Amino acid sequence: MKKITRFRSFVLSAAFTFGALAFTACDDDSKGPVGEYARDGVLISNEGAMTKSNASVSFYNHGSRSVENESFKKVNAPLVLGDVLQHLSVHGDRAFLVMNNSGKVTVADANTLKAQAEITGMHAPRYFVALNNEKGYVTEWLGYDPTTYIYGTGRVAVVDLKTYTVTKTIPVGVQPEQLVISGGKLFVANSGGNTVSVINTATDAVETSILVNDGPNSLALDRNNVLWVSSSGLKSYNSDYSVDEENSKPGTLAKINTGSNAVISTLAFTQKAPSPSKLTLNGNRDKLYFLFNNRVYVQDVNASALPAAPLIDRGAYVPYGFYGLGVEPSTGMVYAGKAPNFSSNGWVVRYNNQSGAPVDSFQVGVAPNGFVFR
Repeated sequence: MKKITRFRSFVLSAAFTFGALAFTACDDDSKGPVGEYARDGVLISNEGAMTKSNASVSFYNHGSRSVENESFKKVNAPLVLGDVLQHLSVHGDRAFLVMNNSGKVTVADANTLKAQAEITGMHAPRYFVALNNEKGYVTEWLGYDPTTYIYGTGRVAVVDLKTYTVTKTIPVGVQPEQLVISGGKLFVANSGGNTVSVINTATDAVETSILVNDGPNSLALDRNNVLWVSSSGLKSYNSDYSVDEENSKPGTLAKINTGSNAVISTLAFTQKAPSPSKLTLNGNRDKLYFLFNNRVYVQDVNASALPAAPLIDRGAYVPYGFYGLGVEPSTGMVYAGKAPNFSSNGWVVRYNNQSGAPVDSFQVGVAPNGFVFR
């Protein structure tokens, strides 16, 4: 664990001290967290380009209908956030920023974005989830061989959230991605294989592995405590790295009973090249949103078939088109992150959740990949 400390001139120290007091001091009438990023807005994680250390956080303010870019930098300069912001998660008053290529998780005050600590010693961390205020979990990719383009068995790091240290690592499948906690179990999607690992959160040991379609990439827990798994399907590639659709297998959405660890049903797509991803629930957790073929679809969690038509249709498949997806719990507004490439700033487009019509848009940092609604 590395505590965040930095030298300031007297003038800057005074200015930041005053700002910190203005953002964090509580008055007697306050009934919630206080800070510039505490309420009435959306934190946006901008991944940045690998090796460029230009990851950033943007903040959209509902009240002023304005966006502030480089919010983390504004509060913490000259501290650099790092290389590839893979995932931003908020638990209580803390924000956890998973820096994939920097091999760390930066911990910040969720209401002010003031950096507090760094969790280090991890290899290619991907996603974070907190069990409670004392323990969290981070997925890690391990053992990449550049000659074969193959990764080795991944692991889950167990993190002490009091000391910000890794206390244990748990071997899972290849290229573990998202994590979901339900009923004393941690479910881990192993995207480099075809399993979801199930870890007992009391013992931090793997209990079993659930067989799903190839390439499980994201997870979502609906209001029925059913775990949804999106899988890309086994893909074959051409020499230019495009998908060879004729020799590929289609993606799927699977439903898992979290009590019995049994697969309830599997819904298969007909197209082989695109892959479903970015599973996102609405506020009531009865509607599941996901990306497929550069379109946004909505799945009723009680439906037995895939939706016939998308909610948002941007036309033909475009690589790096929709890169992030979020649904605002209070309004149902759909937020889509657009990444035209990994060298220029991206955009966030907001859509009506009934008609799918665009409402507005604003520019953010490079490759917006996630949203946290405050």
